Amino acid sequence: MSKNILELCLSPDLGGLELFVSTCFNDFKTKTNCKISIAPNSKLDSYLDENDKFYIKRNKLFPIFPALKLAKFIDENNIDIIHFHWTKDINLVVLGKVFSRRKPIIVQSRHMTMTRFKDDFYHKWLYSKIDKIHAVTYQVKSQLEKFIPKSILPKIEMVHIGCEASNINTKIVDELKETYHLSGKFVVGIVGRIEEAKGQYLVIEAISKLRHLPIIGLIVGDAMDKNYLNELKAKVQKLGLEEKIIFTGFTKDVNEHIQLFDVSILATPKETFGLVVIEAMANGICVCATNQGGPLEIIDDMVDGLLFQRDSDSIKEKIELLYTNSELKTKLANNGKLKADKLFNKNMQLEKLYGVLNEG
Repeated sequence: MSKNILELCLSPDLGGLELFVSTCFNDFKTKTNCKISIAPNSKLDSYLDENDKFYIKRNKLFPIFPALKLAKFIDENNIDIIHFHWTKDINLVVLGKVFSRRKPIIVQSRHMTMTRFKDDFYHKWLYSKIDKIHAVTYQVKSQLEKFIPKSILPKIEMVHIGCEASNINTKIVDELKETYHLSGKFVVGIVGRIEEAKGQYLVIEAISKLRHLPIIGLIVGDAMDKNYLNELKAKVQKLGLEEKIIFTGFTKDVNEHIQLFDVSILATPKETFGLVVIEAMANGICVCATNQGGPLEIIDDMVDGLLFQRDSDSIKEKIELLYTNSELKTKLANNGKLKADKLFNKNMQLEKLYGVLNEG
């Protein structure tokens, strides 16, 4: 019998984690009765094309009040499973379960690394109330098993996040090429929130070192901190790269922008997984990523992508290699697409996750 699922995420941002919440909701509601709970006026709220949303406001000082609201919703809607994603929602979800009559199963999708022991009384109590944790990589799974005491360790299941190359609107791609004046250019793209940890500044520095070549940097994403965005723009101006670096801002046409790239860069210091990596691979675009964390579970270096040390010199070398060796670029892109289609297929991975939520 199908179980009633509540997808919950009160994060104010809109990155890979929040987009995965949307993906889960849109898929699971075709399989069973699935509701979604988000923060009002959040970026996820604006992004979701859904009228029936259950809104909860976080209350750091008095978390009992939103938890009581959640508990009432659980009981009124016969929720069997709460699937939450944002780590900061853990106390809300646990308290909601405690206050409810129904006592739903709690499953957490763990998107972030865990770096310290959860052996204090508070965390031991919280994790004792969680039934399962979905780890998005084997690295995250091993960290959970290391840092959560075995006496209260929930069942851990590893399922990679999947993606698909959705139907590309070629008209939009052509319009973007014209808008950004990309004809005859080698395009280096980086997709993600504009914040220091994402490493956009490293890509800017790398392109500065290749200024003699017809290389354009396309920085796709929304700024979490406008001051940091202004710092990046000032850096571009200082380096004299106004004609070589383009900030697109937020867009829903992510795949169409990826289609503009010759190479897609992931420059975070230690990405937990790297959804943008497999998105680029699925789009048939060559990928380059930091040689730590999640990309190590995705990319075989020089087989279906490139790995680099996280500095502008290393990024510059990889970009230059791909610019001068089109055969290698094509080979890596083709192999990457084959891998993404086989191992990181969105429907296949969602089916596995749906099974994790419903089993036991």
